[in-house]
Amino acid sequence: MKGTLKFMNIRKGDTVVVLSGKDKGSKGKVIRTIPTTGRVLVEGINMVSKNLRPTQEMPQGKVAKREAPILASKVMLICPNCHQPTRVAHRLVEGGKSIRSCRVCSETIDRA
Repeated sequence: MKGTLKFMNIRKGDTVVVLSGKDKGSKGKVIRTIPTTGRVLVEGINMVSKNLRPTQEMPQGKVAKREAPILASKVMLICPNCHQPTRVAHRLVEGGKSIRSCRVCSETIDRA
């Protein structure tokens, strides 16, 4: 599956809740999506330590905390209207364009 483009219902800027793993129940904003691997980068979720090698500006080096990607199937979108975790429905509007909508309150999720 490496190198194939996957369709994702989650986009950059969406608020999501983690469904499983060490950060279960945590909420955060999506920083970046990686469709080729089906992963998302969520702010403050799945934090890992990365050792940075010494440089001239930082002669002693350091250990930095940063977010690691998490599978998109492990997160669920939070509707901006009803503030409930929801699955995404796709509705057709005039012109044949598809928009995302909430399955709980039936409001549109996409920004205009």
